[in-house]
Amino acid sequence: MKTVQPIRNHAKIQEIGNVLMHNSYRDYFLFIFGINSGLRISDILPLKVKDVKNKNFLIARESKTGKERRIPMLPVLKEEIEKYIAGMKLEDYLFKSVRTRKPITRIQAYRILRSAAEKVGLEEIGSHSLRKTFGYHFYQQTKDVAMLQEIFNHSSPSITLRYIGINDDMINEAFIKFGGLR
Repeated sequence: MKTVQPIRNHAKIQEIGNVLMHNSYRDYFLFIFGINSGLRISDILPLKVKDVKNKNFLIARESKTGKERRIPMLPVLKEEIEKYIAGMKLEDYLFKSVRTRKPITRIQAYRILRSAAEKVGLEEIGSHSLRKTFGYHFYQQTKDVAMLQEIFNHSSPSITLRYIGINDDMINEAFIKFGGLR
């Protein structure tokens, strides 16, 4: 399995959002939902309108761990949800396939994100980049690795830092400072 990276640059987040918005509002909303919830793509795709409508918290059972999580809905996400679900039925999937009316697959979500990333010149981006992007920017803003470790249900801070690419950033910075030998 290829390793994917978080989207570290705010301008690139905006660029990908713009590409996806021009593609389809569903694809844009998937991106916004992922980078503002910290959920795995496998936990996002089966969500229905009734799971998010008029909610302050999202209750999600993690498919990987089986644990139930209570996730606060950020104001930016709540705003997008209200716009996105207008006119939808409570039983509708949020990310339904136009063809099957069931949720899009993880593979389709990956293709959507990879295509947008390529258009803005990003590599090592996949559907898991959404969760990693949330974590990276949460950490950059709060510097609270213990809280992020708890949010992601990781067993140690070092796992969390490696997961969101902070270790890579520190190694790259150390190499640049070192400069090399002659």
